[in-house]
Amino acid sequence: MNTTELERVAREIRLRDLQAVFEAGAGHIGGEMSVIDILTALYFRVLNVWPDQPKHPDRDRFVLSKGHTACALYVTLAKRGFIPEEEISTFLQPHSRLNGHPNCNKVPGVETNTGPLGHGLPVAIGMAKAAKLSGSKYHTYVVTGDGEMQEGSNWEAIMAAAQFKLDNLTLVIDHNRFQQGAALAETNDLAPLRPKLEAFDWEVTEINGNTMSEVVSALEHRGSRPHCIVAHTNKGHGISFMQNRVDWHHKVPSKEQYEIALAELSEAV
Repeated sequence: MNTTELERVAREIRLRDLQAVFEAGAGHIGGEMSVIDILTALYFRVLNVWPDQPKHPDRDRFVLSKGHTACALYVTLAKRGFIPEEEISTFLQPHSRLNGHPNCNKVPGVETNTGPLGHGLPVAIGMAKAAKLSGSKYHTYVVTGDGEMQEGSNWEAIMAAAQFKLDNLTLVIDHNRFQQGAALAETNDLAPLRPKLEAFDWEVTEINGNTMSEVVSALEHRGSRPHCIVAHTNKGHGISFMQNRVDWHHKVPSKEQYEIALAELSEAV
């Protein structure tokens, strides 16, 4: 898909995500809106994956380490053909496989269970190292939150990736500047992220993570070292009253707010 087509798909995913969270009465909608452009570019342009063969050995691997934004991943997987689109209406319902965090034993296209923050990147390092050991050509991508980068396990993994020279690994940090309950700057401020990653001998690209052309270009980059994309995004992107508001980390819009958000996202389609 070209950039215009990807932007259209991202808007459609935002609309369906908004509806799913509203109907379920729960969800991490702010961080879902910030990461959707990245998910769209991955699944509709970058990843070598086959929905009819979700375990194909040559598939690229993707790990959503910030697993609390699972609804955005489910909507993306459904739109890509991994699961039925009508199944999104079961999000968080009893006996649904679409839980609040992704489960690889239940949902096709999910590579590993995530939710406990700081675990996804270490698992992705293992996937990338396994490809090196087996001579496989697949690429591994992982998305973390910026608050999640406060976890020490991530920095141990970053050291390992550099040591193993994992040029088949791309880390995307969704740098929306907010975590649960506070701004990143008010808790354990890691910004700026770029010099820290570069100190560990990673190649780093900084982009506007809500500008599709920049997202695609960064994701398609290949170099000789592990690659980190610091994606500067907006919490609640696309919905005026949610943008850059910490309270929308985990919150459900009222009926009135839902109608406003629906209208704003629909205008962009």
